Amino acid sequence: MVIGVLQLDLRLHAPQNLKEKRGMVRKLLSRCRNHFPVSCAEVGHQDLWQRTLLGFAVVSSAEQVVAPILERLEAEVLSGGELDLIGAEVEYIHY
Repeated sequence: MVIGVLQLDLRLHAPQNLKEKRGMVRKLLSRCRNHFPVSCAEVGHQDLWQRTLLGFAVVSSAEQVVAPILERLEAEVLSGGELDLIGAEVEYIHY
């Protein structure tokens, strides 16, 4: 079993307050859940209205299955144009 973990540190362009940020993050996470077999959540920067740290996890039998999903997921998140990537970190946990 392999668990793939992706963390994306993002700068958001549009929100002017925390309420707008939460709406954007909620829509983004919902879109990711609908298009990919992932679990996801905002895992950091909850108190900053122009930054977010998103965490994604995928479980499968092989790293060759997990890696392309995480790559496509990152591309999907960045394709919206409403944000900039500050940093990305991928980790694979083998059991």
